[in-house]
Amino acid sequence: MREARGSGRAGLARPRPERGTPPAGVPVPRARRAQLHPGAWWLWALALGTAATRTTNPLLLALLITVSGYVVAVRRPHTPWARSYGAFVKLAAAVLLLRLAFAVFLGSPIPGTHTLFTLPEVPLPDWAQGIRLGGRVTAEGLTFALYDALRLAALLICVGAANALASPSRLLKSLPGALYELGVAVVVALTFAPNLIADVRRLRAARRLRGRPDKGVRGLVQVGLPVLEGALERSVSLAAAMDARGYGRTAEVPPAVRRTTAALTLGGLLGVCAGTYGLLTAEGGSYGLPVLLVGLASALAGLRLGGRRTLRTRYRPDPWDARAWLVSASGAAVAALLILAGSLDPGALRPGVVPLEPPTLPLWPAAAVLLGLLPAFVTPAPEAAPDPRKEPTT
Repeated sequence: MREARGSGRAGLARPRPERGTPPAGVPVPRARRAQLHPGAWWLWALALGTAATRTTNPLLLALLITVSGYVVAVRRPHTPWARSYGAFVKLAAAVLLLRLAFAVFLGSPIPGTHTLFTLPEVPLPDWAQGIRLGGRVTAEGLTFALYDALRLAALLICVGAANALASPSRLLKSLPGALYELGVAVVVALTFAPNLIADVRRLRAARRLRGRPDKGVRGLVQVGLPVLEGALERSVSLAAAMDARGYGRTAEVPPAVRRTTAALTLGGLLGVCAGTYGLLTAEGGSYGLPVLLVGLASALAGLRLGGRRTLRTRYRPDPWDARAWLVSASGAAVAALLILAGSLDPGALRPGVVPLEPPTLPLWPAAAVLLGLLPAFVTPAPEAAPDPRKEPTT
């Protein structure tokens, strides 16, 4: 009897598992093991966007858009916020059309000899010199506007890929404590568009099921009011949830730590600005990189000290594993190689329009862009979407 009691007490005295970890013998869910750190997706997408800003070659830009679109197509999770990629693609198409319209109606600073058509020109006063309405539209001016707009469209699509692949709430958990308040504001702003798109789709589907119009001015008004009401209710619920969780409350830190944090952060940001300016100018190439590195180190130290004011705990933090390193490195390699190609052969990455000539696809920069496809092979596939027709089992 004593042995039984002793064994029972010994069983009760087992150490309790840490918070956020499953009990012994219980396998970790596959969804938790398969998740990639959201910061890796953002670094990959921003690196592709940086590469897009270094070229105006339409073939390379189209290849960058194709690479990001393929990764989104095969690795996008089945979540409401992941549907925002289509909205970013439509925004990029609108920017492209708007830039071409400006080039047609407001003219282009690029001189050209190949006239496509001529619009009636509106005379303007003397104080509006340099601006014209209508007039001659040349092929060189339209080509220059197309190249410039395609670069901005590729950047928007890369940002849309990051929004579709990375979870905003998980990204917020990964931020340092000093950027927690700023991160909440950014995450709320980023999740506004996906939630708005999901509400519009849900209301339009409900109106179609009831046989009511969901297009045109009338449909837009009758769908827009419930969407606005839902956004206001969501903001009130979010404010109540943030207040209940103690958002905005800070811990007491010594004044010396506060002053040191402010000095390191401000000095680091100034160093980053000075170093970036030095790298972009020919005269500051010698001091730009050291000043940039010192500024980054100072800013990171200031952020680490500033995190003491915010007492935060992370439940099930996302690990930064080898796959995250590979995804981030693939995007960084694309950006670095295109920057190198721009310095070695600028004509290949920036084709001329005067005289007008067809663009060519440079081989090794195109191969460098294909490195951005690595996340499609090293990251796990998303879980299958649940079938809405299947009834839940008990």
